[in-house]
Amino acid sequence: MNLRKLWLPLLLILAGAIGYYYWLMSQPAPLPQGIAGSNGRIEAVEIDLAAKIAGRLNDVLVNEGDFVTAGQEVARMDTAVLEAQLKQANAELEQAQTSIEAAQSNVRQRESNKESAEATVRQRDAELKLARNNADRANQLVKSNAISQEEAETRQAELFRAQAVLSAAEADVAASEAAIANAKSQVIQAKASVVAAEATIQRFEVDIADSTLKAPRDGRIQYRIAEPGEVLGAGGKVLNMVDVTAVYMTFFLPTEQAGKVRLGADVRIILDAAPQYVIPAKATFVADVAQFTPKTVETAEERQKLMFRIKAHIDPALLKEYIRSVKTGLPGMAYVRLSEDVDWPTRLEVKLPE
Repeated sequence: MNLRKLWLPLLLILAGAIGYYYWLMSQPAPLPQGIAGSNGRIEAVEIDLAAKIAGRLNDVLVNEGDFVTAGQEVARMDTAVLEAQLKQANAELEQAQTSIEAAQSNVRQRESNKESAEATVRQRDAELKLARNNADRANQLVKSNAISQEEAETRQAELFRAQAVLSAAEADVAASEAAIANAKSQVIQAKASVVAAEATIQRFEVDIADSTLKAPRDGRIQYRIAEPGEVLGAGGKVLNMVDVTAVYMTFFLPTEQAGKVRLGADVRIILDAAPQYVIPAKATFVADVAQFTPKTVETAEERQKLMFRIKAHIDPALLKEYIRSVKTGLPGMAYVRLSEDVDWPTRLEVKLPE
């Protein structure tokens, strides 16, 4: 009975020791000097695909989890109203183009009227000169009693009438010039109407084109936010996608280590879901403001508690090669080389799926 009581604790101690040994053996070797590590999570750029203008959602062409390529149609908005407005704008364009032709024809007519009025002025000017000569001769002849005073007065009246007729003809020329200027302004207005109509048509065509939502980049649909039949406001979200060619891990390092991380430094990522693979990356961002800051920082020891955010992007070319295996939200570890003179340990050498 006493032996049993003695062996039981010994067996428990032995089992604990064996368990601790295997646990200890399973722990990764400590990192060499010049390499820092921290846990993080895989993230990617998220993009909301939204309606440009208010309207009814006609169709959603993709489902959650679908991979899409840049330029692929993913949803369509109802364009019936826009197409009707486009027809109206085309009709207004035709009307404006017709107005240009009418205005230009009016200009030609007014210019012809001016030429006729100028010819009349020349004729009236010649008649005025003749009337003036006749009046001058009559004034000389009446002095020698060659003609009567009444005849002289008649020729003087003809001179006044010729002057009045010339003035009227010159007024007609001025009126023709004003009419030409007015007709030319109508041409300018008609041309402006054409430009405005063309701009309106272009705007409606762009709105119609934008009513077909397309994937801006290669990626994966994450959420269907709206369904066919829903009426959305301008900017109403339809889909949410992640750009699987812009994947990165965010992690944090303390002050001493973060201060040694340079942009472009080599990073190795190991995901909890696939610990057998080591993924290469590059440090692309080091925060210049600490994320965890005590209210008062006075001592060197306290300053070492500050943690700085770092981003490590995976090469887009590598992501495209394994695009259908890319998952976001996965936790893991990131290891960054603080000095180029340090070699990666064997367990952190790049190893990718075959």
